[in-house]
Order: sequence, then structure tokens, then C-alpha cells
Amino acid sequence: MGNPKSFMTVPRKEAGYRPKHDRILDFGEVEQTLNVKDRQEQASRCMDCGVPFCHWACPLGSRIPEWNDALYHGNFEEAYQILTRTNDFPEFTGRVCPALCEKSCVLNHVLNAPTTNRENEGAIAEMAFSECYVHPREIIRNGHKVAVIGSGPSGLAAANRLNLAGYTVTVFDKNESAGGLLRFGIPNFKLNKAIIDRRIALMEAEGITFKYGVEVDPTKMPEGYEAYALCTGTPQARDLKVEGRELKGIYLALEMLSQQNRILAGKTFKPEELVSAKGKRVLVIGGGDTGSDCIGTAHRQGAIEVTQIEIMPKPPVGYNPQTPWPQWPRIFKTTFAHEEGCTRRWLLNTNKFIGNKAGHVTGAEVEEVEWLPNPEGGRPIMKATGKKETIKCDMVLLAMGFLRPQHPELAANVFLGGDAASGASLVVRAIASGQQAAKQIDAYIKGGK
Repeated sequence: MGNPKSFMTVPRKEAGYRPKHDRILDFGEVEQTLNVKDRQEQASRCMDCGVPFCHWACPLGSRIPEWNDALYHGNFEEAYQILTRTNDFPEFTGRVCPALCEKSCVLNHVLNAPTTNRENEGAIAEMAFSECYVHPREIIRNGHKVAVIGSGPSGLAAANRLNLAGYTVTVFDKNESAGGLLRFGIPNFKLNKAIIDRRIALMEAEGITFKYGVEVDPTKMPEGYEAYALCTGTPQARDLKVEGRELKGIYLALEMLSQQNRILAGKTFKPEELVSAKGKRVLVIGGGDTGSDCIGTAHRQGAIEVTQIEIMPKPPVGYNPQTPWPQWPRIFKTTFAHEEGCTRRWLLNTNKFIGNKAGHVTGAEVEEVEWLPNPEGGRPIMKATGKKETIKCDMVLLAMGFLRPQHPELAANVFLGGDAASGASLVVRAIASGQQAAKQIDAYIKGGK
């Protein structure tokens, strides 16, 4: 650690976002970057703690104090080498990770100002690509062939690790391009898809084969491979089965998000196929990150009004005694999409949707609820209060998460990875799970099956 007192003299400084009036006019990435000097100063705040909780909190076991120190000293190539020993794709997590490490940072507990690890990570990755520290590696093949089903973050991580171990890897994906939810779920204003293309090109240069538009039945895997990593994610979104669900104008969140990303990639849709918020009053049901992505997309499509409702109570600001560390802090969060304009409400359950004679949604009847302690412990019990109202809307987006996938009995040489194994989770956890699937396949093949 070059400067053991930086955390006392250098305040936390984030790059921030482009101005609201500018960013809502396009789908370009909203997050800005610091200059190199400021970024190195932010890295110097990492204290190299005697017990660095960030190691424990990161699903990848990232060696954060080490690459922060290398960054601080200007050793960008060394920082990238340390970073990629544990993280296959820091250019992804440097943009979309919720930074579990920062929630566990000692500076967060002491000063409420953790080291800017996520931004530092992204800066290291971009510096490595811009300075040509990243280049295809020569792989010594071991004569074994494996297949990866699904090219989301877990599938890409499994493929990358297996390829580096010498396996001949083929990745199958049902979509037209690689990336899974990175490409078809996360909006471009958070992750420019050129970043994914750049990584896929590198993986192809290192010998990985990608086959698109291939739907694979997990009980009938492609022939010619000794083992398979099944990394197909959580394809089934949680729906809302209430009266009026069949009305026009009610969509699952990914119907909007994936279509918008495809449009930006050059695909065209018929006017009747478009899921557009232009000129509409939009109601987003669900208070998580996907709901926030819907809000940001609706603004850029030209919505005249956006309302977001959540069935759970409004979290406290700053600190929640119900979720003390090391639990994930469930606190009030305002994203850049919320700042762009949104009415937010909590403790509302949707009873039914209301439509006009043309069969198009015009509103949603909602009812206030309260959550009571469960006498048997566990999840609180929801109680309706009888206080009902109608929220006017022309478009409804259901952003209530995803159902955990159910798999048929799989062969002994099929290994699950990512959301396909755990249910919906974080990109960083999916990468870690993909790495684990690669380890299991390697052990399976080397162990003589």
C-alpha cells in the first residue's frame, strides 16, 4: 500500500452520470469516467485491511486491495492481470455489479464512504483494452471437447475457463448473438453492447466456437462432446395472474427491454409488434433493478408519465436495522432512471386491470396493504386494508422477477451453472457459478468420468 493515510485525506469521488436533459435523448451509457489522476487517487483510498472483508463479499474472491494498489501506482497491466485471475469479465461487472465488496468495505462501515471498487474495476478493464494489454492467448489443447449451452455471463465464464484449460469449446445459444441477459435484458444505457462484442471477438480468437439460433433440449444434448455446461438462465418471468391481464398494453419487462436492445442492434419490427412507451402513461409493477431499467427505457422512448409501484414497504434511508451487515443492506435506493422522473409508491397490491371497449388497458386497480409479523416466524403476512384506487395508465410493465427453472433429470456429464442452477441472481454470481461448472467438468473428465 503506497499511501496508508489516503483514506483520511482523499474523499470518495464517483464519476457520476451525464446530465439528465442530455442522456434521456439517447441510449448511450449514462455513467461518466474520472480522469486517470482522480482514478488513481480513488484507488489509493483502499486501506489493504488486515482482514479485507471485500474478499469474502465478492462471489469471485476478487483480490481487491492488490489490484487497487497496482492501479494507484499506475501499473495498469499488472492491475488487469491480478483482476482477471478471479474475474473473467471485469468490463461487465465494472458496469452492472451492485458492488457487494463496497457494502463490506471497512470504509463503508466507518465512514459510509467505501472505496470505489466497481468504478476502479471498470477503469482497469478499459485501460487494458485501450492500451492493448488484452490480446488472444495461445492455448495448448488437451484433446477433449466440451459444450456450453447458453452464452450469458455464466456460460461465457464456463467457456472461457474451459478453453484456457485446453478444452475445445463450443457454445450453443438460442438467440442470434451472445450475451444472454447482458445483451437482451440490460439496457444499452447501462452496458453498451459493443463491450460484449469486443469480448466475444477475443474469445473466438482464442479458439471458442459460437453457434447461434440453436435451441438445445437438455435431455438430448448435441453429440460429440464429453461434458456439457447447462447455463440457460431463468427464462420464465414471474407473471401477474389477475383480472384483465389479457388486455393489450400489458407486457413482461423483458418484452420491452429485449426488443429495444434488438432495435438498437438494427432489427426491425412491424408497427403492431412494437412495445413502445411513446406518448403513454406507463405503470411499472416491481421495485427492483429490472423495474428501474423499464423506467429508463420508457423515458427514452418518449413516455409522458411513469409510475412505479411496489408491494413491499418503503425501505429506510441510509441504514436498515433489519438487515445489518453482513446481510445485504435493504435500504432506499434512487437510481439514475428514477432521477429522470418517476412517481414511486409502496405497499400497493394490484387487484385487477381495467380496459376500454377496444380491449386496451386504461388503468390498474390497486389496494393498500400492510405486512404483519408471522406468529410462526418467517415471511410476514400481507393484509389488505380495503383502501383501493385506480392508477390511470396506457401501458403496464411487469418487472417482478423470474421463476427458478425446473430441470428434467440430467445425465451425469451435464453440469448446471449460473441462474439455471440457483435461480435469478447477480451477474457476478453467475460468473462465479460458471467458473465452478468449469471446475466440475474438468474434474469429471480428468477423473475418468
